[in-house]
Order: sequence, then C-alpha cells, then structure tokens
Amino acid sequence: MAELHDLTALEQAEGVRTGELSPVDLTEHYLARADQLDATLGAYLTRTPEIARKQASAAEDEAAAARRESRALPPLHGVPVPVKDLNQVAGVRCTMGSEALASYVPEVDDHVVTRLRGAGTILLGKTNTPEFGLPCYTENRLAPPARTPWDLERSAGGSSGGAAAAVAGGLAPVAHGSDGGGSIRIPASLCGLYGIKPSRGLVSSGPLLHDVTGLGTSGPLARTVADAAALLDVLAGPMPGAPYAAPALPPGETYASHARREPGRLRVGCLTDVPFPGITVHQDCRDAVTRTAALLAELGHDVDELTLPADDSSRYAFTRVWSVIAANRPVPPADEAKLLPLTRYLRERGAGIPATEFARALYSFRMLGQLVADGVMQPDGGFDVILTPTVAQPPPRVGGLRNDADPQAEFAAVGAFTPFTPLYNATGQPAVSVPLHWNAAGLPIGVMLGGRYGEDATLIALSAQLEQALPWAHRKPGVW
Repeated sequence: MAELHDLTALEQAEGVRTGELSPVDLTEHYLARADQLDATLGAYLTRTPEIARKQASAAEDEAAAARRESRALPPLHGVPVPVKDLNQVAGVRCTMGSEALASYVPEVDDHVVTRLRGAGTILLGKTNTPEFGLPCYTENRLAPPARTPWDLERSAGGSSGGAAAAVAGGLAPVAHGSDGGGSIRIPASLCGLYGIKPSRGLVSSGPLLHDVTGLGTSGPLARTVADAAALLDVLAGPMPGAPYAAPALPPGETYASHARREPGRLRVGCLTDVPFPGITVHQDCRDAVTRTAALLAELGHDVDELTLPADDSSRYAFTRVWSVIAANRPVPPADEAKLLPLTRYLRERGAGIPATEFARALYSFRMLGQLVADGVMQPDGGFDVILTPTVAQPPPRVGGLRNDADPQAEFAAVGAFTPFTPLYNATGQPAVSVPLHWNAAGLPIGVMLGGRYGEDATLIALSAQLEQALPWAHRKPGVW
C-alpha cells in the first residue's frame, strides 16, 4: 500500500488542492520519518517541527478557503520543502555546517526562503552541509555524515548532501539546495536524484549573502523532473538588489510546463575525457555516458563526440576563487580554532591571494564563458547540449575523500572527484544531473547535461524526455 512519501511533490500538491490530502498530515508524516531515519541518513542539521506544524495548519486553512472561493493556489502549496543550512531563515539557527556558527540565529530570510514562504511550502528544517559548503562530501562536527540511502556506508556527496539524503530517503518530497562548484549535481548523482543548477541570476542569493564571484546559486533536488521544475518555478525570479538577471521565460510559461514538452531535435556533444592532466574517469561513469548518448540518438538527437584541449588554467583559477570564498566566510576571530583543517587551509590560502590575482581568475571565468558561447555552443553550428559524467567516480565511502591530516591532498582529491561540474559555475550556464543509471553494485551513477546560458527550459524538456524513455522514480533504496 502506498504511503504519503511515495507520492511525488506535485501529486501531494494536487491532493492538497482538492482536499484529499492534508498539509498537516503530510507534515506529521515527514516529521515522523525524520525521527526514525535522520540519525542514519544525516539529512538535517536543525529540524523545525514547531514552525512546520504552524505553517502546515495555515496552509490547510488557506487551501480550504481557496476551494470555497474557487481560487488557484501556488503549485507546491502545502508541500514540505527543507532549506539547506547555508541559507538563512529568520529565527532559525544557521550553522553553515560549522561549529564556529553553531549558535548563530539570523534575523532575516534569504530571498529563496521568502519565495518558499510565499509559495505556501512547509519548512521541515535546515539540511546538512559540510563546513561553509566547501568540500563535495557532507561531514562536519555538528551532525552525523550525510549518507546515500543506496548504501549507508557511502557518502551522499555535497555540499547539498543533507538535502539529497532527505529526498532520496523519503524524509522530504523535494528540497532546496545550492551549487557553487557542483553542490546540487554531485549529491544528485550519488543519491539517484534529479538536480538543477540554474543559470546565473535566475535565482537570487540575496539579500545578505550575495555571491560576488557569480559561482553559486540555489536550485532544486527532486525524484522527478516535473517536481524539480515546479520547485525551480518557486525559487526563480527577480528579487530586489540581485546583481544578475537571467533571461525570463515568455509570459505565461513555467519551467513545469517545459517538463511536459518535447525538446525538439538537439545537437549533443558527448565528452568523457577530462581536459585536465592526471584525472581518471571510472568505467562506470564512462559507460553511463555511452548508454545515455545511445539513448539520445534513439530519441532522434544528433550526438557527436566532443574533445577539449588539455588546459589546466580554468582549474587553477577556480581553486584561487574558491580559496578567497573560504577566506571571506564570517567567522568570529575567537572561533577560528573550531574550524576543520580543510577550511583553515583554504582560508589561509585565500587570505594570501593578491587582489590582482583574484581579479584575473574572475576574468578567466568570463573568458571561458565567452569561448564556450562563441565556439562549442554557438547557436549556429555548435552543440545545444553537452553530455558528460556528473562525477568521475561512483559514490565514495563516508570519509573516503576527507583527509584532516593533509588538507592540501584532500582538496586535490575533491577536485579529481568533481572535474566536470565547476565549468558551469564558472560560465554561469545551467546544468542538470540526470539519474538514468545504476551500476552492478546497485549504486546510482548520474550523467550531466549542460546547456546555453538562459536555456534552462531546454535542459528540463530534454531531461523529461529521457525520464519518459528510461524511468527512474520507481527505484527505491532499502530505507524507503
């Protein structure tokens, strides 16, 4: 017999609209799931049952009033959506995964939270993240490590690992995540989920934590393309003070509507080799790309191999900017000793980078985006979409990437695990991780699709086509 967490987020929202489902019952169901499984999965840093129950009651009253008045509700009204703990919710502690901020309670909402409130969603809590979101795993000193529900000895990835563990383990129907170097797509791949890193400026990071580098953005993690698209509709849109603005959809269109459209015939470039020296891509990840390329060809798309010249300059620039980001995280001087070794290493490194070198690194990002736009993905004769592995290896064991004794070696290992994802943070282009494949050991192996800047809807339509051809949402891990 189906349980509430078997329903997609859109099915739950439809039930709330018709009165067949209660937001209160949905909320209690997920709170109970978290009580049962959170210690195992490491999904949450802070749970907010009192806030959730209050919001659920209000959502139920609003849904009843809308039915009486024949009034429309937002697409995810009454649906629980947790927020990653790198983002601020007024009155709820925001640790950013760091012991140094364990007691910090912000007074204002981030813009994504404002939009989630306006959409009538329910806050179950703040999901687990590594310290300041810096590595691609989710382990810190505040909570158990985030584990992929497909193998509890293995990592859920990061830095949105808690969000991915929550959705993949049935502790939330969808979740907010954020992505500065792959932090939505990496855990999506490791947890068998669909994740979207939107185009730069589509989702605001304000009002207080604007990313001046342009690398980071918020986005959705979900079990289905349609659920992720519906959450992107909630998160996306102009907000006061936002420094970037991605192209908007035509009036009346939504990202959810594109999950119901055919993408048309697309030119797809297939890349499996890393354009950096010394990095090996696991055969499982290569095979996933090969199978996806064959499926795309069967669906009528033009698929060709793509090779890029070996060039380490973009990776060099990214590591410089990432270190400066770490150095700028707000840590009280008296609490520096509480930071993890990797964080201290990056902060020390970032503090020593000259302003001119930082500026050159940012400029190299802009030039990289221009080269991709003018060359590989030019509208006339270039590729519409680039297909690659999401990560270079299957899900690693918990602790497998962490190296407190040698943080420099750890940072190199993190980079070798995620050589494909940072490109789209540097250029600002949209990218998605699609959970089409599982390996012989039963571990999810995601593939990544990257698109032209502002063409998020194309990726959503193509992802939905792939999902229809090779469905994945019926797959459930043992903890389900």
